[in-house]
Amino acid sequence: MVTNFMRHTARLGRQAATGHLGWLRGAMGSVIGISLAGLVTMALLGSQAHSLPWLVAPLGASAVLVFAVPASPLAQPWPVIGGDWLSAAVGIAAGHLFHVPWLSAAIAVGAAIAVMSLCRCLHPPGGACALLCALGATGAQAWSWPVLLPIAANILILVAVGYAYNGLTGHPWPHRATTVPVPVANRPGYEIADLEAVLGEWNEVLDVDVADLDALFRAVERRADRRERGLVD
Repeated sequence: MVTNFMRHTARLGRQAATGHLGWLRGAMGSVIGISLAGLVTMALLGSQAHSLPWLVAPLGASAVLVFAVPASPLAQPWPVIGGDWLSAAVGIAAGHLFHVPWLSAAIAVGAAIAVMSLCRCLHPPGGACALLCALGATGAQAWSWPVLLPIAANILILVAVGYAYNGLTGHPWPHRATTVPVPVANRPGYEIADLEAVLGEWNEVLDVDVADLDALFRAVERRADRRERGLVD
């Protein structure tokens, strides 16, 4: 089992430090995004900063997606905004409805997944927002609806930084799918519908946009054709 886990982990490969998708770029973006989210939210809260959360932990997970994997469908602006904020609201509601911490937390996470899926804003840190707010609502501080205001500020500031930083460092965000090359001549082609049908048959959710998959496959087809004609090694 351990060998199997390590084999799959190794497939990720090493990520370069520099470049528009280098880990250093993502790390620096997260530093800027989290710093500004915390400082600006704290300033907005003013005297209320001691009673309301000025920075929530799930924002760190959102920052990983926004700055390290900005092409992911789970890392786009609406999933970040809707996924985190709607899930936080679900957590508050569950805490006040069920009162028991463990039960509120469990129901909040499950309900958040359902809400995010229905609203097309699935975002993994949203589950953490739901859990955090459910525990906060049933804890000593008895979080209530005003907590959603600093959380909204956190999210919106992170998204604003993500938009500016990713664009300035070579990876425009929201992500735009790569232009699909013309299919290679004399090869049996496929349509997007075929790709979607295969994904449906697999019954698997892949963390990649269908348009990006299509562009990748067509680029591979073109390279294979060029290799067969001796144009590349």
